Amino acid sequence: MDILLVVLGFIFMLIGIVGSFLPVLPGPPLSWIGLLLLYLTQAIPNDWWFLGITLIVALLVFVLDYIIPAMGTKRFGGSKKGVIGTTLGLIVAIVFPVFGPIGIIIWPFIGAFIGEMIHKADSKIAVKAAFGSFLGFVAGTFIKFVVAVIYLGFFLWTVWDYKSELFSI
Repeated sequence: MDILLVVLGFIFMLIGIVGSFLPVLPGPPLSWIGLLLLYLTQAIPNDWWFLGITLIVALLVFVLDYIIPAMGTKRFGGSKKGVIGTTLGLIVAIVFPVFGPIGIIIWPFIGAFIGEMIHKADSKIAVKAAFGSFLGFVAGTFIKFVVAVIYLGFFLWTVWDYKSELFSI
């Protein structure tokens, strides 16, 4: 049973990292579920303080992911349509990977620009607001990615420390 929990936990870790870039998946909370599954094994002693602190961090980052792009857009004079455009641009980048990995950077900016043009129809203001929305998106994505990778590091470190207990048959 322990091996199954470790494998499921690792899968959640990977999905959490992918979720750092996909707006439909909550990256850090999914990575935290991977940590939880690891600590539910019989081989690894429960550390409720560790799980509690990492849960609080995951939930805080989850909430900030919605606040940061809005703050970036508002700071640069944008609207909700710019934020929506950023998200739609990311979805386009994922569904139609025309520009490859760089599309994850280009399409959200284009989406924010189109959203702002629909809202204000002033290209100068739309570019400025799109840039703010884009910066907010990049900052939020970066924070989610860093937290998910750190959680993966905790996961791998713990598995390494308890490998003989986890994989003894």
